[in-house]
Amino acid sequence: MLKEFKTFLMRGNVIDLAVGIIIGAAFTKIVSSFVADVLMPVLSLGMGKIDFSNMFIALNGESYATLAAAKAAGAATINYGIFINALIDFVIVAFAIFMIVKAANRLRKDEAKPADTKACPECLTNIPIAARKCSACGSLQAGPSLSGRAPSMNV
Repeated sequence: MLKEFKTFLMRGNVIDLAVGIIIGAAFTKIVSSFVADVLMPVLSLGMGKIDFSNMFIALNGESYATLAAAKAAGAATINYGIFINALIDFVIVAFAIFMIVKAANRLRKDEAKPADTKACPECLTNIPIAARKCSACGSLQAGPSLSGRAPSMNV
């Protein structure tokens, strides 16, 4: 059983997944800092100096200046400002991942597989490369003769 577990752990997919999770956690910290320390101050300045992290509703009906004051008073709160911050974090992370995947897909297009079909010169239908005769129009295809006879005899 220990050998099977070792084999499972050493498979490439598990190691790749572990590396991805670790990099993702570090990337999330960077994005969270970017949102909290760079983006949100600019957004709050543009929106009349609104601080999203202090947007909350106290469920006891009283008014508090800050979320910290409400927490110190022991009031139950709905912290919708923190939710807005988390939503902005998510959108930025999702966009960054989209851009990374898009770049990776662009690199993969260079590794295109060789074509397995060709266009018939008579009717432009896609036919297998090894075809000697077009299945749509019946025209003979140029190329090496498979039987060693003249192309007109390869029907």
